[in-house]
Amino acid sequence: MSSDPLSDVLSLLRPQNLACRGFDFGGSWAFRWDLPDGINCYAVVAGRCWLTMEALESPLELRTGDCFLLPRGLSFGMGTDQSILPIDALQSICSSMVQGTGTTTFQNGGECFIIGAHFSLESGLAELLTNLLTPLVLVRSESDKTELRWALDRMRSELQGDQPGRNLIAQQLACMILVQALRQHLSDRTTCNIGWLFAMADHSLKAAINSMHEDPSHPWTLEQLARKSGLSRSSFVKRFREAVGETPMAYLTRWRMLVASDRLRNTKDSVTGIALSSGYDSESAFRKAFRTVMGSSPRRYSRAAHESGFIERPRDPFRAHSA
Repeated sequence: MSSDPLSDVLSLLRPQNLACRGFDFGGSWAFRWDLPDGINCYAVVAGRCWLTMEALESPLELRTGDCFLLPRGLSFGMGTDQSILPIDALQSICSSMVQGTGTTTFQNGGECFIIGAHFSLESGLAELLTNLLTPLVLVRSESDKTELRWALDRMRSELQGDQPGRNLIAQQLACMILVQALRQHLSDRTTCNIGWLFAMADHSLKAAINSMHEDPSHPWTLEQLARKSGLSRSSFVKRFREAVGETPMAYLTRWRMLVASDRLRNTKDSVTGIALSSGYDSESAFRKAFRTVMGSSPRRYSRAAHESGFIERPRDPFRAHSA
């Protein structure tokens, strides 16, 4: 089976759905959201509203089926009336909204239904994905919305119902929506971004990236990777650097170190064993590469990860602050 770099990276980042909630709005409203770091994913299932944030020159109208990601935990506003002073959503959720079964209702609802999901990412590796994405990832073409429609409708049904297992199904649907939005953003040829995510749209470079992900321990050479891409060595290096922003060998080293760091955090494998399985003949060469990429020696990195024990589960960003 060929490698899937997007799945590979997401498996390292371990996106964890911390919260998933429906918001059923009625009347005129405007809220301001200040959410924790991580990826925030929102979709307008029915109705329309305005989105405001610093990354936008002017308010953006969102219509039914529009979906957007905020990869860096940035503040944003949503509402139907731009003349209303936005209310802090997290502070006012108890006093201004009625807590339903999976859905928060405002002013009797019925006019605009929005789904929101918040994901945390594996500590220390989040920048691998978020630095490659624009502050706002918008999915709104008709073909893209058609792909998301089933998941959004099912999500609304789960959030408004009370069937057993509702929370688990909603979390799985939230992950599906996140990956689908990233996939559609990847295939958007109107974007002019640089990085491995967008290089995957180039079939020649995709073959080389797939090979590196599929077998990172292989002693790859530029000639071998160029042949995978069907390009000459010089053409491959030039094209790869322009698309990804670094050389093929630098990318390979970075990927090897990310895989190694995952093992150092989550297994008890020895540094020597990880070095050999990462494609290095000696631990010293591995240590040098690891320090360059990760900013720490492998042993210190592993010790710090294991001494931390576990990462405390962050609070649900959609729940009100306790009194």
